[in-house]
Amino acid sequence: MRPSRSSDRDWLSIASQNGCYFFVGRREGKQVVSLARRGCLYHGTVQHELLHALGFNHEQPCINTFIFLKNYSSCYFPGMEHNFRKIATLNQGTPYDYGSVMQYHKYAFSKNNQPTMVPIPNSNVNFGNAKEMSRTDIARLNTLYGC
Repeated sequence: MRPSRSSDRDWLSIASQNGCYFFVGRREGKQVVSLARRGCLYHGTVQHELLHALGFNHEQPCINTFIFLKNYSSCYFPGMEHNFRKIATLNQGTPYDYGSVMQYHKYAFSKNNQPTMVPIPNSNVNFGNAKEMSRTDIARLNTLYGC
């Protein structure tokens, strides 16, 4: 990494704003990655937000998620449904990855302390607590960018 230059067309600016977030993919000009000092400065969180900048979505909206996760929409906070809508992702032909740094935990966006996602077929699979990119995350990144 290096500081931005006046000749740069597009660049990332990392700032402590309100929460941990970034849009998915490249945008024109300055793109702010929000990593609030309180709550976001963890290895896995930083990797998660930078993977968004590199074009990666969360794991749970993957088109074939229904094979691996049961979603409970009655447990979502109103307005959070978009986090679970099925979309085409840049998974590069890799299998679903419960260990991905892009996978939310089972209570993500829960309005009633009930799970919003439960793994299939084994409901005891641990997921959503990755501290760093998984091997699959790294393989996807390397494939997408030809590394």
